[in-house]
Amino acid sequence: MNLKNLKLLTLIVTVALFASCKSSSETENQSRNNQRQRGGQPNAEQLISEMDADKDGKLSEAEVKGPLKNDFSKIDTDEDGYLSKVEIENAPKPERQGGGEGRPSRG
Repeated sequence: MNLKNLKLLTLIVTVALFASCKSSSETENQSRNNQRQRGGQPNAEQLISEMDADKDGKLSEAEVKGPLKNDFSKIDTDEDGYLSKVEIENAPKPERQGGGEGRPSRG
């Protein structure tokens, strides 16, 4: 089995595993949503849930925006044209922009 087929098989297994583990409790989802509303960084699952327009469990370059779009080729480590949950989890975290939005300024 060549390296390309191995990468494809790994991606398929990862997507299948992700799809089979997708169910989660409503309380957990509410907790994640609360974190997101407080300005916390979304996790990979949240990003896919929010941006995956065709609901295939991965993100194409056309579906992403912001830092994911800017660094798409760096994050797409298997170069298949899609970002998987694993690739997003392993992506370098973007540095926060601005001076802490929503916080009172000290002066």
